[in-house]
Amino acid sequence: MLRARIITALVLLSLLLPALFAQSPLPFEVFTLALMAAAGWEWGRLNGQGQRGALVLGVVLALSCALTIWKIDTVPAPVWWAIAVMWILGGAAALRLGPRGWPRVPQQLRLVLGALMLWAAWLALTQAWARGLNFLLSVFCLVWMADIAAYACGKALGRRKLAPTISPGKSWEGAIGGFLGVLLLAVLWSQWLDRHLGVDSASLFQTLLQGQAWPLALLSLMLLGAMSVVGDLFESLVKRAVGAKDSSRLLPGHGGVLDRIDALLPVFPLAMALSSLS
Repeated sequence: MLRARIITALVLLSLLLPALFAQSPLPFEVFTLALMAAAGWEWGRLNGQGQRGALVLGVVLALSCALTIWKIDTVPAPVWWAIAVMWILGGAAALRLGPRGWPRVPQQLRLVLGALMLWAAWLALTQAWARGLNFLLSVFCLVWMADIAAYACGKALGRRKLAPTISPGKSWEGAIGGFLGVLLLAVLWSQWLDRHLGVDSASLFQTLLQGQAWPLALLSLMLLGAMSVVGDLFESLVKRAVGAKDSSRLLPGHGGVLDRIDALLPVFPLAMALSSLS
């Protein structure tokens, strides 16, 4: 299993890194588009579609994303705020339903919501790349730090379960540790990386901490960390509703694409919305 995880990670990195550093946005758009199409296929399978129906969903999603980026250069801030509010309210409603309540949502509505969720995340990814590599990587690292710090603190201190019916391993102590990890990363990134390295753009952290009042910046970071947990829990809820351990086996040793990007889905649109305040 470990060998498979390492090989898969190396293959993905060999594709991602050239796309990240390319002068043209096309390689990054194509790479992430392929991931979103695969995630769309997984979403279809998790929500009652057979192989053919799930494949159609993935293809339609990919074509919709490609058409959007062809027709739209920049996305207005109100669009990001609308998507962020939908994630906050919709995520809370889904978690309240729980694994037993999720299948009661009409199937067509679930499919449409999943497609919109993936479309919005892909659009936010491409817009973040356009802002600069430093900005894009800072959003990725925020999500990874929230996950790593939450796991470490939850393992060491976790007592009170955060969502026992959805993800029994998560705890409130872990969630608090995740936020503290994000806060530490934000300070280090904005005070050292942004100032002392020749970065191509302001990071998300610098944008928030220097472009907003401190209370609002801290609230923004807390919200971003919280939504990374919501994205993770939401995908776990959908899998638990159908008794699936992974979203698929597309990535040997890692599960499926949704398993790897679940926490990113709400965070990128929200990051674009919050950065518009600065």
